[in-house]
Amino acid sequence: METVTKIAPLILALIMLGLGLGLKIEDFARVLKNPKDFFVGFVSQLIILPLIAYLLIIILKTPPEIGIGVMIIAAAPGGVTSNILTKFANGDVALSITLTAIISLICIITVPFIIFISADLLGISSISENISMTGIALKMFLVVTVPVILGMILRKFAENFVNSKIQIFEKLNIVLFVIFFIAAFYEERENFINFLLQAGFVTLILNITMMIIAYYLGKTFASGVKQQKCIALECGLQNGTLAIFVSTQIFGSDIIYITPTAAYALIMYITGFIFVFLLKNKV
Repeated sequence: METVTKIAPLILALIMLGLGLGLKIEDFARVLKNPKDFFVGFVSQLIILPLIAYLLIIILKTPPEIGIGVMIIAAAPGGVTSNILTKFANGDVALSITLTAIISLICIITVPFIIFISADLLGISSISENISMTGIALKMFLVVTVPVILGMILRKFAENFVNSKIQIFEKLNIVLFVIFFIAAFYEERENFINFLLQAGFVTLILNITMMIIAYYLGKTFASGVKQQKCIALECGLQNGTLAIFVSTQIFGSDIIYITPTAAYALIMYITGFIFVFLLKNKV
Protein backbone atom coordinates (compact mmCIF):
# COMPACT_ATOMS: atom_id res chain seq x y z
CA MET A 1 0.00 0.00 0.00
CA GLU A 2 3.02 2.30 -0.29
CA THR A 3 1.73 4.12 -3.37
CA VAL A 4 -1.75 4.51 -1.89
CA THR A 5 -0.26 5.86 1.34
CA LYS A 6 1.59 8.54 -0.62
CA ILE A 7 -1.25 9.61 -2.91
CA ALA A 8 -4.10 9.45 -0.36
CA PRO A 9 -3.50 12.95 1.10
CA LEU A 10 -3.29 14.55 -2.36
CA ILE A 11 -6.38 12.77 -3.74
CA LEU A 12 -8.37 13.52 -0.59
CA ALA A 13 -7.36 17.19 -0.65
CA LEU A 14 -8.43 17.51 -4.31
CA ILE A 15 -11.77 15.79 -3.59
CA MET A 16 -12.43 18.11 -0.65
CA LEU A 17 -11.44 21.12 -2.77
CA GLY A 18 -14.06 19.99 -5.29
CA LEU A 19 -16.60 19.74 -2.48
CA GLY A 20 -15.78 23.29 -1.40
CA LEU A 21 -16.21 24.59 -4.96
CA GLY A 22 -19.79 23.33 -4.88
CA LEU A 23 -20.66 25.06 -1.61
CA LYS A 24 -22.04 28.44 -0.62
CA ILE A 25 -22.66 29.94 2.81
CA GLU A 26 -26.36 29.46 2.01
CA ASP A 27 -25.83 25.69 2.08
CA PHE A 28 -25.01 25.88 5.79
CA ALA A 29 -27.90 28.28 6.42
CA ARG A 30 -30.32 25.53 5.36
CA VAL A 31 -29.79 23.95 8.77
CA LEU A 32 -31.52 26.93 10.40
CA LYS A 33 -34.40 26.89 7.91
CA ASN A 34 -35.24 23.21 8.30
CA PRO A 35 -33.28 21.83 11.26
CA LYS A 36 -35.37 18.68 11.75
CA ASP A 37 -34.24 16.92 8.57
CA PHE A 38 -30.63 17.88 9.16
CA PHE A 39 -30.77 16.70 12.78
CA VAL A 40 -32.16 13.28 11.77
CA GLY A 41 -29.37 12.83 9.21
CA PHE A 42 -26.71 14.20 11.56
CA VAL A 43 -27.63 11.87 14.43
CA SER A 44 -28.04 8.88 12.09
CA GLN A 45 -24.59 9.27 10.60
CA LEU A 46 -22.56 10.62 13.47
CA ILE A 47 -24.00 8.62 16.38
CA ILE A 48 -26.16 5.70 15.23
CA LEU A 49 -23.82 4.50 12.46
CA PRO A 50 -20.76 4.07 14.75
CA LEU A 51 -22.97 2.45 17.41
CA ILE A 52 -24.38 -0.07 14.91
CA ALA A 53 -20.85 -0.74 13.64
CA TYR A 54 -19.60 -1.46 17.15
CA LEU A 55 -22.58 -3.70 17.96
CA LEU A 56 -22.00 -5.72 14.78
CA ILE A 57 -18.30 -6.11 15.63
CA ILE A 58 -19.26 -7.53 19.03
CA ILE A 59 -22.12 -9.72 17.74
CA LEU A 60 -20.10 -11.13 14.83
CA LYS A 61 -16.99 -11.51 17.01
CA THR A 62 -14.91 -9.61 14.51
CA PRO A 63 -11.12 -9.63 15.17
CA PRO A 64 -9.95 -6.32 16.73
CA GLU A 65 -7.74 -5.43 13.74
CA ILE A 66 -10.69 -5.76 11.35
CA GLY A 67 -13.00 -4.17 13.93
CA ILE A 68 -11.02 -0.95 14.21
CA GLY A 69 -10.97 -0.72 10.41
CA VAL A 70 -14.77 -1.03 10.43
CA MET A 71 -14.99 1.74 13.02
CA ILE A 72 -12.78 3.99 10.88
CA ILE A 73 -15.11 3.68 7.87
CA ALA A 74 -18.14 4.10 10.16
CA ALA A 75 -16.64 7.30 11.60
CA ALA A 76 -15.97 8.81 8.16
CA PRO A 77 -18.41 11.41 6.80
CA GLY A 78 -20.45 10.86 3.68
CA GLY A 79 -18.59 11.34 0.42
CA VAL A 80 -19.37 13.50 -2.59
CA THR A 81 -20.76 10.35 -4.23
CA SER A 82 -23.68 10.46 -1.80
CA ASN A 83 -24.68 13.85 -3.24
CA ILE A 84 -24.64 12.50 -6.79
CA LEU A 85 -26.55 9.30 -5.99
CA THR A 86 -29.08 11.32 -4.00
CA LYS A 87 -29.68 13.30 -7.18
CA PHE A 88 -30.08 10.07 -9.19
CA ALA A 89 -32.55 8.78 -6.60
CA ASN A 90 -34.65 11.97 -6.77
CA GLY A 91 -33.77 12.69 -3.16
CA ASP A 92 -33.17 15.97 -1.35
CA VAL A 93 -29.85 17.07 -2.88
CA ALA A 94 -29.67 20.30 -0.85
CA LEU A 95 -29.96 18.31 2.39
CA SER A 96 -27.34 15.83 1.14
CA ILE A 97 -24.88 18.62 0.36
CA THR A 98 -25.46 20.25 3.74
CA LEU A 99 -24.93 16.99 5.65
CA THR A 100 -21.79 16.14 3.67
CA ALA A 101 -20.35 19.63 4.10
CA ILE A 102 -20.97 20.11 7.81
CA ILE A 103 -20.04 16.58 8.88
CA SER A 104 -16.91 16.76 6.70
CA LEU A 105 -15.86 19.97 8.44
CA ILE A 106 -16.37 18.68 11.98
CA CYS A 107 -14.95 15.22 11.23
CA ILE A 108 -11.49 16.48 12.23
CA ILE A 109 -12.85 16.19 15.79
CA THR A 110 -15.38 13.36 15.53
CA VAL A 111 -13.27 10.87 13.55
CA PRO A 112 -10.25 10.81 15.92
CA PHE A 113 -12.60 10.75 18.92
CA ILE A 114 -14.59 7.75 17.63
CA ILE A 115 -11.45 5.88 16.55
CA PHE A 116 -9.57 6.34 19.82
CA ILE A 117 -12.62 5.40 21.91
CA SER A 118 -13.15 2.33 19.69
CA ALA A 119 -9.50 1.33 20.02
CA ASP A 120 -9.84 1.35 23.81
CA LEU A 121 -13.05 -0.69 23.69
CA LEU A 122 -11.50 -3.21 21.28
CA GLY A 123 -8.31 -3.51 23.31
CA ILE A 124 -5.97 -2.03 20.69
CA SER A 125 -3.34 -0.31 22.81
CA SER A 126 -0.70 0.25 20.12
CA ILE A 127 -2.72 3.03 18.49
CA SER A 128 -1.63 5.64 21.03
CA GLU A 129 2.01 4.84 20.30
CA ASN A 130 1.62 5.59 16.59
CA ILE A 131 -0.14 8.94 16.61
CA SER A 132 -1.96 11.23 19.01
CA MET A 133 -5.57 12.36 18.71
CA THR A 134 -4.35 15.93 18.28
CA GLY A 135 -1.90 14.85 15.59
CA ILE A 136 -4.47 13.07 13.45
CA ALA A 137 -6.94 15.95 13.91
CA LEU A 138 -4.31 18.44 12.72
CA LYS A 139 -3.47 16.35 9.65
CA MET A 140 -7.17 15.99 8.83
CA PHE A 141 -7.61 19.75 9.22
CA LEU A 142 -4.89 20.38 6.64
CA VAL A 143 -6.15 17.79 4.17
CA VAL A 144 -9.93 18.09 4.71
CA THR A 145 -10.96 21.44 6.16
CA VAL A 146 -8.45 23.75 4.48
CA PRO A 147 -9.25 22.54 0.92
CA VAL A 148 -13.02 22.90 1.56
CA ILE A 149 -12.58 26.47 2.80
CA LEU A 150 -10.23 27.24 -0.10
CA GLY A 151 -12.80 25.88 -2.55
CA MET A 152 -15.51 28.08 -1.05
CA ILE A 153 -13.25 31.14 -1.27
CA LEU A 154 -12.45 30.39 -4.93
CA ARG A 155 -16.16 30.06 -5.67
CA LYS A 156 -16.86 33.37 -3.93
CA PHE A 157 -14.41 35.26 -6.16
CA ALA A 158 -15.06 33.33 -9.39
CA GLU A 159 -18.69 32.29 -8.96
CA ASN A 160 -19.74 32.54 -12.62
CA PHE A 161 -16.81 30.42 -13.78
CA VAL A 162 -17.27 27.82 -11.03
CA ASN A 163 -21.04 27.62 -11.63
CA SER A 164 -20.49 27.00 -15.33
CA LYS A 165 -18.02 24.19 -14.56
CA ILE A 166 -19.64 22.67 -11.46
CA GLN A 167 -20.72 19.45 -13.19
CA ILE A 168 -17.16 18.97 -14.41
CA PHE A 169 -15.88 19.37 -10.84
CA GLU A 170 -18.44 16.83 -9.59
CA LYS A 171 -17.39 14.31 -12.24
CA LEU A 172 -13.73 14.99 -11.50
CA ASN A 173 -14.32 14.07 -7.86
CA ILE A 174 -15.70 10.71 -8.95
CA VAL A 175 -12.78 10.20 -11.34
CA LEU A 176 -10.28 10.99 -8.57
CA PHE A 177 -11.88 8.46 -6.26
CA VAL A 178 -11.96 5.83 -9.02
CA ILE A 179 -8.26 6.45 -9.75
CA PHE A 180 -7.51 6.12 -6.05
CA PHE A 181 -9.55 2.93 -5.73
CA ILE A 182 -7.96 1.38 -8.85
CA ALA A 183 -4.49 2.23 -7.51
CA ALA A 184 -5.34 0.58 -4.19
CA PHE A 185 -6.84 -2.43 -5.95
CA TYR A 186 -3.89 -2.85 -8.32
CA GLU A 187 -1.32 -2.59 -5.56
CA GLU A 188 -3.14 -5.17 -3.45
CA ARG A 189 -4.73 -7.22 -6.26
CA GLU A 190 -3.27 -10.46 -4.90
CA ASN A 191 -4.95 -9.83 -1.56
CA PHE A 192 -8.28 -8.59 -2.94
CA ILE A 193 -10.23 -11.83 -2.43
CA ASN A 194 -8.72 -12.07 1.02
CA PHE A 195 -10.07 -8.57 1.79
CA LEU A 196 -13.60 -9.65 1.01
CA LEU A 197 -13.24 -12.91 2.92
CA GLN A 198 -11.93 -11.14 6.01
CA ALA A 199 -14.04 -8.00 6.09
CA GLY A 200 -16.69 -8.35 3.39
CA PHE A 201 -19.40 -9.89 5.56
CA VAL A 202 -19.29 -7.40 8.44
CA THR A 203 -19.04 -4.40 6.09
CA LEU A 204 -21.90 -5.69 3.92
CA ILE A 205 -24.13 -6.21 6.97
CA LEU A 206 -23.17 -2.77 8.31
CA ASN A 207 -23.88 -1.05 5.01
CA ILE A 208 -27.28 -2.66 4.40
CA THR A 209 -28.39 -2.47 8.05
CA MET A 210 -27.52 1.21 8.37
CA MET A 211 -29.19 2.25 5.12
CA ILE A 212 -32.39 0.46 6.21
CA ILE A 213 -32.27 1.98 9.72
CA ALA A 214 -31.59 5.46 8.33
CA TYR A 215 -34.36 5.13 5.76
CA TYR A 216 -36.95 4.24 8.39
CA LEU A 217 -35.68 6.86 10.81
CA GLY A 218 -36.21 9.32 7.97
CA LYS A 219 -39.67 7.88 7.35
CA THR A 220 -40.55 8.40 11.02
CA PHE A 221 -38.96 11.78 11.72
CA ALA A 222 -38.02 13.56 8.46
CA SER A 223 -40.21 15.71 6.20
CA GLY A 224 -40.80 13.29 3.35
CA VAL A 225 -39.57 10.61 0.94
CA LYS A 226 -36.90 12.81 -0.65
CA GLN A 227 -35.36 13.35 2.76
CA GLN A 228 -35.59 9.62 3.57
CA LYS A 229 -33.63 8.75 0.44
CA CYS A 230 -31.01 11.38 1.20
CA ILE A 231 -30.47 10.31 4.81
CA ALA A 232 -30.21 6.62 3.86
CA LEU A 233 -27.62 7.32 1.15
CA GLU A 234 -25.62 9.66 3.41
CA CYS A 235 -25.38 6.85 5.97
CA GLY A 236 -24.51 4.21 3.36
CA LEU A 237 -21.94 6.00 1.20
CA GLN A 238 -18.92 6.95 3.29
CA ASN A 239 -15.83 8.90 2.28
CA GLY A 240 -13.60 5.90 1.59
CA THR A 241 -10.61 8.04 0.61
CA LEU A 242 -10.71 9.82 3.96
CA ALA A 243 -11.02 6.51 5.80
CA ILE A 244 -7.96 5.10 4.02
CA PHE A 245 -6.05 8.33 4.70
CA VAL A 246 -6.82 8.05 8.42
CA SER A 247 -5.96 4.33 8.45
CA THR A 248 -2.57 4.91 6.83
CA GLN A 249 -1.79 7.85 9.12
CA ILE A 250 -2.42 5.72 12.22
CA PHE A 251 -1.23 2.28 11.12
CA GLY A 252 1.07 3.02 8.20
CA SER A 253 0.92 0.45 5.41
CA ASP A 254 -0.29 -2.39 7.65
CA ILE A 255 -2.90 -3.77 5.26
CA ILE A 256 -5.07 -5.54 7.83
CA TYR A 257 -6.41 -2.22 9.16
CA ILE A 258 -7.22 -0.91 5.68
CA THR A 259 -9.00 -4.10 4.58
CA PRO A 260 -12.50 -3.10 5.87
CA THR A 261 -12.27 0.25 4.10
CA ALA A 262 -11.38 -1.40 0.79
CA ALA A 263 -14.19 -3.93 1.19
CA TYR A 264 -16.73 -1.27 2.18
CA ALA A 265 -15.72 1.03 -0.70
CA LEU A 266 -16.52 -1.75 -3.16
CA ILE A 267 -19.72 -2.89 -1.47
CA MET A 268 -21.25 0.56 -0.93
CA TYR A 269 -21.36 1.32 -4.66
CA ILE A 270 -23.17 -1.92 -5.41
CA THR A 271 -25.72 -1.50 -2.62
CA GLY A 272 -26.01 2.24 -3.30
CA PHE A 273 -26.92 1.75 -6.95
CA ILE A 274 -29.38 -1.02 -6.04
CA PHE A 275 -30.98 1.34 -3.49
CA VAL A 276 -31.25 4.10 -6.12
CA PHE A 277 -32.77 1.68 -8.63
CA LEU A 278 -35.38 0.41 -6.15
CA LEU A 279 -36.44 3.80 -4.81
CA LYS A 280 -35.82 6.23 -7.68
CA ASN A 281 -39.50 6.56 -8.60
CA LYS A 282 -40.85 6.36 -5.05
CA VAL A 283 -42.45 9.70 -4.17
